[in-house]
Amino acid sequence: MANLKAIRIRLSSVKSTRQITSAMKMVAASKLRRAQDAIVHLRPYADKLNEIQTGLNAALRDTEMENIYAERKKGQGKVLIVVVTSNKGLCGAFNANVIRVVRRFITEKYSGHMRRGDLWFMPVGKKGHEALKRLKCNILEDHSDLYSGLSFERVSKVADRLTALYLAEEFDRIELVYNQFRNAAVQRLTEEVYLPVSAADPGKKQITSTDYIYEPDQVAIVGELIPKTLRIQLFRALLDSFAAEHGARMTAMHQATDNATDLIRDLTLQYNKARQAAITNQLLEVVSGAEALNG
Repeated sequence: MANLKAIRIRLSSVKSTRQITSAMKMVAASKLRRAQDAIVHLRPYADKLNEIQTGLNAALRDTEMENIYAERKKGQGKVLIVVVTSNKGLCGAFNANVIRVVRRFITEKYSGHMRRGDLWFMPVGKKGHEALKRLKCNILEDHSDLYSGLSFERVSKVADRLTALYLAEEFDRIELVYNQFRNAAVQRLTEEVYLPVSAADPGKKQITSTDYIYEPDQVAIVGELIPKTLRIQLFRALLDSFAAEHGARMTAMHQATDNATDLIRDLTLQYNKARQAAITNQLLEVVSGAEALNG
């Protein structure tokens, strides 16, 4: 009977867990729908804006005009990594994948910068901030509060802050690490250079140059366009990560619910077998007692 009681308690616990994971899956699915709509609607605009900006940068590079957002020939070599994670867990390997990239930066890509103290981090998301503190990294600022009300206006302030740090030559390179949303089950870990801006992205097709007419002039247009593009780029990265987070959480909770269902089925079978064995033992005891009395 003690064994039956233990199985009943565990069965009740697993059923409660399944209710929780199922509810979390539905909540994540609801949030995913809104986040997915936001990033899908932004992508065409962001891609076209980046295409125009890339073409203008290429045209500016072919002239003698100075582009203050381009790569500097001389600098201190300081690097800033914007680490985008989530504020909450229970989303599978979503955060662990980003932290793995951070570890690779520390031990391989920017190991020399790390030893010199020239590698800094700006976490967006509590999970990333906690991991960076455990790794004893240089943390410039924490912007985990952005997720409490994610909007273009709030992200623009952070983007302008990053731009100001680059223009003030506080850092010579700024990179983003985040999960790009593909679909509910797939997130692509992305590392991209935020600053300096380049005339062409090696990972994409070369953009056909367009003969633009500039008004008032080329430098003014580029100077106005690049900050706007940088704001959109950061906002897009955060929207991508936000949608990817809910997709990862929905998938993780779906798997947890299925695992709980399988466990409930196994425990029910185990309980029925144990109950049947207990009833059989009781019958044997009754029969044995009756035979003893008759004898």
